[in-house]
Amino acid sequence: MQTRTLGHSQLEVSALGLGCMSMSAAYGPPANQADMIRLIRSAHDLGVTHFDTAEAYGPFANEVLVGEALRPIRNHVVIATKFGFDIDLETGVRKSGGTNSRPEHIRAVADAALKRLRTDHIDLFYQHRVDPDVPMEEVAGAVRDLIDAGKVRRFGLSEASVQSIRRAHAVQPVTAVQSEYSLFWRGPEAELLPTLAELGIGFVPFSPLGAGFLTGKIDEHTQFDPSDFRNHVPRFSPEARKANMALVEVVKRLAASKNATPAQVALAWLLAQTPWIAPIPGTTKLHRLEENLGALTLALTADDLATINTEVAKVDIQGARLPEANLKMTNL
Repeated sequence: MQTRTLGHSQLEVSALGLGCMSMSAAYGPPANQADMIRLIRSAHDLGVTHFDTAEAYGPFANEVLVGEALRPIRNHVVIATKFGFDIDLETGVRKSGGTNSRPEHIRAVADAALKRLRTDHIDLFYQHRVDPDVPMEEVAGAVRDLIDAGKVRRFGLSEASVQSIRRAHAVQPVTAVQSEYSLFWRGPEAELLPTLAELGIGFVPFSPLGAGFLTGKIDEHTQFDPSDFRNHVPRFSPEARKANMALVEVVKRLAASKNATPAQVALAWLLAQTPWIAPIPGTTKLHRLEENLGALTLALTADDLATINTEVAKVDIQGARLPEANLKMTNL
């Protein structure tokens, strides 16, 4: 397995990690837990060492799943989890969809996550969304205290603005930033990626396959489960999907010329952007995991990358990447 280092922190992870959210939430009913434990352990057998979860996935259920799956191999993997939503730690009820990064809440979330993950430390602890009511300096200070206590190893931010990243990094060095990034959403290229390069911070793209759209398995006729979040995403409306298929066709053409799949091309493109990117595609199927890992041996030439950029630039992506309420919680 190829490895990558996340910024100046020297945290080494597998070039492709495994996002575990879909096993418990967001893309329909939770998958069978025993099957997902086997899948996570199979991922490690195949060389994956970076596993991403969060208290919000379930809530709590995904951390429990990941903790059980990785318990026998805990010292050989990197576990990333997150705090920052206003979730009652006793009931799991999310309060009005709001955020909570008060220092006392961060400490309580860390302690609860350690128990669910069956570990004595969290390798990478992200603020899931910026809390506009708590100064970033207080958030970073709270995580610094957890690092000093040995409960957390490194600090991360998710969907944060460059201003928030700079403020946090000045108090406690930020190891990694998460944001959506793929051929379907290239927003980070404008400001985020240059800032991370300047500060020496690693980048962990989530939804690197555009929430499944870049696999080529979704079109305007696809019916999602009623509980699937994509039912509420503007760019996944049937009309937007029909228009956005032009992007998928670009990826499919290159995949055919490379004897690869569209998913492999999309991931290989991401990996080629910079050496400190470590995407975390998610799946609930072993054959999809194996397919994704095949991207690591797909070499895209400079001409391939130029062709992708030229052709993708011709596609006018339709629909916002998230519902309006969710977008308001990003890039703060």
